[in-house]
Amino acid sequence: MAKKLKVALVHDYLAEFGGAERVLEALHEVFPEAPVYTAFLDKQRLGAHWQRMQDWDIRQSWLSKIPFHQQLFSPLRIFAPQYFRSFDLSEYDLVISSTNAYFAKAVKVPNGKHLCYCHTPSRSLWGYTTMSDWQKNPLTKFFGILINHYLRVVDYYLAQDVDLFIANSKETQKRIKKFYRRDSKVIYPPVNIPAKISEKSFKKSKKDSEVSARNSIKYYLYVNRLALAKHPELAIEVCNQLKLPLKIVGEGKLRGRLEEMAGPTIEFLGHVADEELPALYSGARALIYPVEDEDFGIVPVEAMGYGVPVIAHASGGPLETVLDGKTGTLFSHLTTEDLKKAIEKFQKSKFSRANIHQFASKFSKKRFQAEISILH
Repeated sequence: MAKKLKVALVHDYLAEFGGAERVLEALHEVFPEAPVYTAFLDKQRLGAHWQRMQDWDIRQSWLSKIPFHQQLFSPLRIFAPQYFRSFDLSEYDLVISSTNAYFAKAVKVPNGKHLCYCHTPSRSLWGYTTMSDWQKNPLTKFFGILINHYLRVVDYYLAQDVDLFIANSKETQKRIKKFYRRDSKVIYPPVNIPAKISEKSFKKSKKDSEVSARNSIKYYLYVNRLALAKHPELAIEVCNQLKLPLKIVGEGKLRGRLEEMAGPTIEFLGHVADEELPALYSGARALIYPVEDEDFGIVPVEAMGYGVPVIAHASGGPLETVLDGKTGTLFSHLTTEDLKKAIEKFQKSKFSRANIHQFASKFSKKRFQAEISILH
């Protein structure tokens, strides 16, 4: 009788529920008995999402014993490799780390195989736009540059201990090759795609389900964090100029400033529960996604799962998921003028909601779990 594989999962930290955590959840469904090792867990910040993982075997690092670690985890990231090195994983045959910026890949796997699902090499270390403008403050800029220089060296050497890198996109695959000099296998992350979309969500104007962007669907949609790298201000500025209705889903430090610049056609919905998103997607004219150098981008694919076209910046992951003229419209420069032209181009185009949904289906959770399962 074959020995049952003993598996552990490792994740940077559990303090929010975004794309990386959805990947972890899908991995846990494949390996439900696997413990989850993480730097720390913050139930309060997870909010209602904590219920999704409250029955998991979650094991925190010694960081969780430091007072006020929930507030200090970012400045303390210089010690993050040590948090993960301290875990004893000698009993496991397979360890899958899920990592972005907090060094979960630093774990030692002495008697098993280590697969690293890399959402991206850390954006702050390797020169990509981050959620906050940490270089604006001279003090944080000075110490940040010093710490980042040290951590870049550490990050490179830790990457050499991984047995196999799994990239969440071809864009991330290129970054892994560039910064770590490592090959990787692309497995796109899991996206919740409905098996089918209702006839109502097609808003048919013709028998072939083609819909004009000027039909009865009322609003544009923005779904993302309200953060620098996501450029929500561009969506607001352009919709102000064109007097287009825009619904904004998401929270972030920029919300106050964005509300001040928003005109009467802009509506802030804040955090929206997962069960409420399908109706918002289905009723949207298009998703506006002005994100800079996205790693993969689950939101555009999620929107396309409901047959919704996407207007996206032509960089990073959307170059792989948004087919210009077929599933959406791409624009080249992160300027109000370029986004305005893209929306005007979109308004003159026609898209098949059925075809968009069909294309998005190849990014399903079922496909992700099947591709992960065959690796071990």
